[in-house]
Amino acid sequence: MTDSALPVPVNPASLPAPRGYSHGTLSGNTLYLGGQTALDADMRIVPGGIVAQFRQAFTNVLTTLSAVGGRPEDLVSITIYLTDIPDYQAHGAEIGEIWRELAGPVYPAMAGIGTTALWQPEAMIEILGVAVVPGSRLVRPS
Repeated sequence: MTDSALPVPVNPASLPAPRGYSHGTLSGNTLYLGGQTALDADMRIVPGGIVAQFRQAFTNVLTTLSAVGGRPEDLVSITIYLTDIPDYQAHGAEIGEIWRELAGPVYPAMAGIGTTALWQPEAMIEILGVAVVPGSRLVRPS
């Protein structure tokens, strides 16, 4: 395996410092995005319900993507874990607006999965994904 293909952790300084995980792992030009909840810089889940939590969790995903030169259109797969699917569905229009604001009109392959709980008890959503970043924009963390 060449050095450029070895997995490298991606941990943007603007996100909470990870302990026992990485925000992302870059292998070649594929970025595997670790699950992001709505943690803010103070390591607290943002208040305000599912819409506010979606915004923060997705922003955290995009922050990790950006750290390697990626853009939202590089996302190829997103999985969203939810503790309350009907609540997410009831706010789908607002969440869709946030997606388009942050990522534009392109949607990757997606899945929404209901779960009984997430790592932080007050978290309602966790988003993970995969992105393929073109070599011309790829920035490998040192």
